[in-house]
Amino acid sequence: MNPLLAGPVEMTLALALVKTLVLIVGSVITYFSFKAYRRTRQRALGYLTLGFGLVTLGFVLAGMLYELLEVHLVTGILLESLLVLAGFVVIAYSLYVQ
Repeated sequence: MNPLLAGPVEMTLALALVKTLVLIVGSVITYFSFKAYRRTRQRALGYLTLGFGLVTLGFVLAGMLYELLEVHLVTGILLESLLVLAGFVVIAYSLYVQ
């Protein structure tokens, strides 16, 4: 099956599957970075945990807002992008902090 010719139902299911996998993998990464922070109490690992959490939340949020709360898709994507941007800024800061 050509993915470019797939109907809206197939594409919606594929998007839901990918977003679910992003949520699972992002949550696992966030959990392990939090465990490392708890073990070492290093401030940089705390920021890293926060950054991964924001990125994961951002990647998942747009679709949830659109599907569950009927928020305009563009508004959801803007919020998603802002959270991902904030997460990446926090991750970059965590790499800078000693």
